[in-house]
Amino acid sequence: MTIHRILIANRGEIAVRVIRTCRALGIETVLAASEADLDSAPSKLAHRTLCIGPAHPSESYLKADTIVQAALGVEADAIHPGYGFLSERTALARLCEEHGLIFIGPTSGQIEAAGDKLRARSEAEAAGVPTVPGDAVERTGEALALGRKIGPPFLIKAAGGGGGRGMKKVDRLEDLPEAMELAAAEAGSAFGDTRLYLERFITRARHVEVQILGDGQGSVVHLGERDCSVQRRYQKLIEETPAPTLSEEFLSRIRDAAVQFAERLAYRSVGTVEFLVDLERDAFYFLEMNARIQVEHPVTEAVSGLDLVAEQIAVANGQGLRLQQESIRLEGCAIECRLNAEDPAHDFRPSPGTIRSVVWPAGEGIRVDTHIGPG
Repeated sequence: MTIHRILIANRGEIAVRVIRTCRALGIETVLAASEADLDSAPSKLAHRTLCIGPAHPSESYLKADTIVQAALGVEADAIHPGYGFLSERTALARLCEEHGLIFIGPTSGQIEAAGDKLRARSEAEAAGVPTVPGDAVERTGEALALGRKIGPPFLIKAAGGGGGRGMKKVDRLEDLPEAMELAAAEAGSAFGDTRLYLERFITRARHVEVQILGDGQGSVVHLGERDCSVQRRYQKLIEETPAPTLSEEFLSRIRDAAVQFAERLAYRSVGTVEFLVDLERDAFYFLEMNARIQVEHPVTEAVSGLDLVAEQIAVANGQGLRLQQESIRLEGCAIECRLNAEDPAHDFRPSPGTIRSVVWPAGEGIRVDTHIGPG
C-alpha cells in the first residue's frame, strides 16, 4: 500500500516537523487539532486541519478512537503520532491495525513490550544485554531482602511509566518501606499501575542512548548515540553526539547492544534504546526503550544527514530498510538544548505566557525546530 495521505495526531514542533517531510515527499497532510490549536503554525502548514475536540488533551489528542475515526473520515492511509500523547500507547496502534490504517511507528505488541519496564528488562536479558542489578518487588519483605543483596543506595522505579514519576532514591535499607509506599502511590496516580522494581543506584553515571531503525522483519541498524546526562528532575535538558570522553570501543559495545535488543523485538520504525553508564565499574546497563521518534532526533539527523521521519514513512510504507550499517556515515558533532518557560521565584515551576517577539539564531550548522512565534 502506498501512503498518499497522513493524519498527524499531534501538535506543536513535532507536527511542523512531520508536515515538512511529508511535503518534501509529496504526501498530503491532515492535521488533527484540538480547538486550541486550530490557528497554530502546523495548521497553517498542513493541507487540511480537522478539529478533533476541546482544548484539553484528554478530550482530543488522547482519544484514540476519535483520532482513528477522523483518519477514516478523511480517507487517510496512515497516522503519524509524533511523540508524547498516544505515540507509546498500544490503543492507537492496535486500532490502526484493526481498521486497516498504517501506524507510522512500531506494532502494538512492540509498544507493549518496550513500554512495560519489567518486560523490557526481561527482553534485554534474553537478548544478552546487561541490566542494572535489581528485580521486581511486590512486598516490603522482598524489597528488603533484595536490598541487602545488592547494597545501598537504591532506586525504586515504576514499572509502567517514566519521566521520573514513581521514582525514589533511597540511601538506607531501613527507609525502603516508606519510599516504596510513596512510589507506589505516585505510580498509581500517574500511570494507573502500582508495580515497582528495585535496582542499584549508580552513583557516577552517564545517560547514553542509541538511535536505531528497524524494518519489522529483524533487520536493524543504529545511527549512533546521544549523551543526555545533563538533566533536571529526570528530564533531559541537553543532548549531544558523539558521547564525549567515552572510548570508541566502549561506544561500539553500547551500539551493538542496542541493535541486539531491537533485533530481539524484530522492531519496526525508529526507536531509542537507553543505557546507564557506570563510570566506576566501566560498565553499561539497559534502562529502557522509547518506541517512537524523540525530541532529540535532530541531533542524530545533524551528524548522519538523514531524515528520520522520511525513514519512518519508508518503513511503514513497506519499503524496508533503505540503509545498510556500513553505508551510514556519522560526521561532526551536534548539541541540542531545550528551552523551558519557568518561574525561578517558585521552584522553577512551568510558567507559560504570551510570546511578544522571537529572534532565532542563524548561521551555518544552526537548526531551530519550533512552532512558536509572536503572539
